[in-house]
Amino acid sequence: MDVLTPQQRSYNMSRIRAKNTKPELLLRKALHARGFRYRLHRKELPGTPDLVFARFKAIVFVHGCFWHGHGCHLFVLPEQNRAFWRKKISLNEDRDKRAEMELRNRGWRVLTVWECALRGRHRKVADDLAAEIGRWLEGERLVISIPNRSKAQ
Repeated sequence: MDVLTPQQRSYNMSRIRAKNTKPELLLRKALHARGFRYRLHRKELPGTPDLVFARFKAIVFVHGCFWHGHGCHLFVLPEQNRAFWRKKISLNEDRDKRAEMELRNRGWRVLTVWECALRGRHRKVADDLAAEIGRWLEGERLVISIPNRSKAQ
């Protein structure tokens, strides 16, 4: 049983951001300080990437661990309405895979930064993470994920 009324739950859910999240803002600030310039939330690209580095033909997604089904300590499937949440998160994961495939088909390199890389018990210093992303941007690797953890659930 949900401890919140439907109105309270609706209000809480409406406060969850799709873009300009704290992890995304931290990363943007650190990358900008290192001299990297990017475009934000390009709607014409599959998945509406968080950061687009046209000069490097590279995309960076900043994914929330819960909403995108990362198997880390930040992902806990709610006890209530489990079937709904499994389906929702599974659909999000499928959409992410399709967007990544379409971007790759268009010649883009794709990096996914998971929320747990910027907050939580295994977080990295934002500047260190920006340095790692900078090396990827200037390198040749096509697709990476930070942190690169396998799904636990």
